Amino acid sequence: MRTNWASATAIALFLSLSTSAAHAEEVTAWRLFISDHADPKVTVVDAVDGEKLDTFHLKGPASLHRSESGRTVFAVQGAAGVVTGIASGISFEDHGEHGDIDVEAPKLAGVEIAGKKPSHFVEHDGDLAAFFDGEGVARIISEKAVLEGKSDFREVKTDAPQHGVAVAYGSHVLLSEPNREKPDELPVGIRVADEAGAPIGGIHACPDLHGEASSGNILAFACATGLLVVTDGDGTPAIRHLPYADSLPDGKTTTLIGGRGLQYFLGNYGADKVVLIDPTVESDAFRLISLPTRRVHFVVDPVRAKFAYVFTEDGQLHQLDVVKGEIANSLKLTEPYSDGHWSEPRPRVAVAGDRIVVTDPLKGVLRLVDATSFEKTGDMAVEGKPFNIVSVGGSGQIHEGE
Repeated sequence: MRTNWASATAIALFLSLSTSAAHAEEVTAWRLFISDHADPKVTVVDAVDGEKLDTFHLKGPASLHRSESGRTVFAVQGAAGVVTGIASGISFEDHGEHGDIDVEAPKLAGVEIAGKKPSHFVEHDGDLAAFFDGEGVARIISEKAVLEGKSDFREVKTDAPQHGVAVAYGSHVLLSEPNREKPDELPVGIRVADEAGAPIGGIHACPDLHGEASSGNILAFACATGLLVVTDGDGTPAIRHLPYADSLPDGKTTTLIGGRGLQYFLGNYGADKVVLIDPTVESDAFRLISLPTRRVHFVVDPVRAKFAYVFTEDGQLHQLDVVKGEIANSLKLTEPYSDGHWSEPRPRVAVAGDRIVVTDPLKGVLRLVDATSFEKTGDMAVEGKPFNIVSVGGSGQIHEGE
């Protein structure tokens, strides 16, 4: 008897996929990484059930940054002069029609990057750049190396110490240019360099440079005069200046975050306003939104692309509709945090799936809000003064036996 091997193989493959699908379990996992305002530590909490997973002791109080993949979190300890890598324990693998999730215990990655006054920390396409203000040096490392516990970073130097920034951009590096006449003031522009730091071309003017973000395939730097918008060019990055609209009042953006799902930027503009920026147009690129009181912190929603959230000094969390350019809802969460300096213990916001989480450092709790109904759902106690916060997680399949 002749066997139709193609048919037999197809049947076997079908049965294999059917069995695999039948034994796959859909899992949702979210973790919160929270630094303390005073103590040198990061607390890791399961955002789903509230269980404390671990506490990592550091060398100094830290600001936190998560990678785009969510596989790593970095604790930038400015006063202690070090950046510490943490493996989040959550990773994803895309299989087209579905994604697999792998959940392990969080742990210190075993990689520290030391230097004088680390400040801005920027990721682009899996490369991480830590800028050390006290040296005017960027140290760049891949996320892959961090996860392997390898301190394989390279250095790119600028001409002087500065409160600067660097972005590893493919085979190039974008470096802030120090103010040579007044070295203690903010940088004056961006210079394109090769991987070794050798300059390519001239300086792209960006007075009072402070703040950078990515949205989709666009990178932007905030300047006193507008934005520098960076896209892929012919061999080198293409950089253009997007000036502030004449209709805007006096002011500037110094903090930028990039939209997820929708391509836009959200920035501060004065103490009690934020601005929505469309980087793809030349006119009507800026929409100013007034807030009831001075802002404290703001984030975009990575799940519900049309929303961002702004926390203001009166203790309110505001849901911002970025499509309409207006505040859609407001919710009182904490006592007022008025007249505070940026470095004082004031609330920070993160989004973990269907939950918005706001730190309340003076009360030692996290305020929890349902992102769908925009209603408060409870509190979660965290020892100390929970301050900076980032979330990592999502949903995926875990196959039986893995």
